[in-house]
Amino acid sequence: MVSALGMTAALGGCGSTGSSGVTLRLVAADYGDSAANSSKKYWDALAKDYQAKHPDVRVEVSVYSWNDVDRKVKEMVDAGHAPDLAQIGAYADYAAAGKLYPASELLSIRTQADFLSQLSDAGEWKHTQYGIPFAASTRVLFYNKTLFDKAGITPPTTWDQLAADAQALKDKGVKYPYALPLGPEEAQAETMQWLLAGGNGGSGYTDDIGTYTIDSAANVSTFAWLKDELVGKGLTGPVAPGKLNRADAFAAFADGQVGMVNGHPTLIQQAARKGVKFGMVPMPGRDGRARASMGVADWMMAFRNGHADQTGDFLDFVYSEKNVLDFSRTYGLLPVTSSASNAMSASDAAGDKALRPFLDQLPTSGLYPVGKTSWAAVSAAVKKNIGQAVAPGGNPSAVLSRLQSTATAADSSSQG
Repeated sequence: MVSALGMTAALGGCGSTGSSGVTLRLVAADYGDSAANSSKKYWDALAKDYQAKHPDVRVEVSVYSWNDVDRKVKEMVDAGHAPDLAQIGAYADYAAAGKLYPASELLSIRTQADFLSQLSDAGEWKHTQYGIPFAASTRVLFYNKTLFDKAGITPPTTWDQLAADAQALKDKGVKYPYALPLGPEEAQAETMQWLLAGGNGGSGYTDDIGTYTIDSAANVSTFAWLKDELVGKGLTGPVAPGKLNRADAFAAFADGQVGMVNGHPTLIQQAARKGVKFGMVPMPGRDGRARASMGVADWMMAFRNGHADQTGDFLDFVYSEKNVLDFSRTYGLLPVTSSASNAMSASDAAGDKALRPFLDQLPTSGLYPVGKTSWAAVSAAVKKNIGQAVAPGGNPSAVLSRLQSTATAADSSSQG
């Protein structure tokens, strides 16, 4: 598995054991890319700090890579040994199975009120919050300043300008004027960003009440534009969008081969390491700035193991402003609480300032419909099929209609 934030991770390990009073078992995902910055270090330090003030509670920490963590938690749950806490990529299936505590039974009112509202809303299954946001990110449009200067162009603010900029870059021999990664790795992300930018009612995969609207007129129009104005004119690179993965698009940007690409904060370090001079602007909409950027979140959840009081108290500690900021700064992610977000916005630290373009978009971002147990199947179908919508001879309306049928059927069978 890869986290919703699009980050791969290093292998983790298991925490220490103990038996003083109540023992809370926490399974967490690793956001680090080496042993030196493994999330295990973060959690071990946090647990040690908490236990120093609460000697009757012991926190056992196990950290696994994103390739393993969701499967590990599922195996534990299936074996009847669910951890007390799991910090992973999705919560809806466990909520639907009645295995999780609602957030209201765990967290103090102060902690609950501090979460950014759209993240709390995204953590709801059937109007009750079970998914507790843990880490967040958004997307912005990265552009190569050197290539833009050579082409004599400025960052786009509308789709027409984006297409014109892409043509100017192509005329200068740029390999990927606009990198459009609709390959199977993370096509659902690029797709959603364009759907949110589509205007005329474009709202992503669902409408305001959570009904799938993948084949809406606005969404079909968006993919018709991509097919005709970017892909059909050879402005998306030598690799067909349906075969271009996000990791490859980011690597090509870091190598100076890409004029523009939608990216999340990890691309900042990736491009900077290669010496690429880049800028970041909000994703253009059809006629101006996009209505919303794509937001993503990973989740904390608490299983019904009979330790609600201790679990809730530990979570209140985890979500203190200091600890949320420490995690966000360590891994280049966005805080999920208002207090930490405000502190980061007001900070002059270089790392915080680099995240500001992403942070500014988080309050109005649109998230995947993660509260629907059908989303995993729908996401998989998008990854597999959406590239066909912009391929030569492809029919955007037909492809989106098939995806809509898949989504409707999955939603009906899951009752999510």
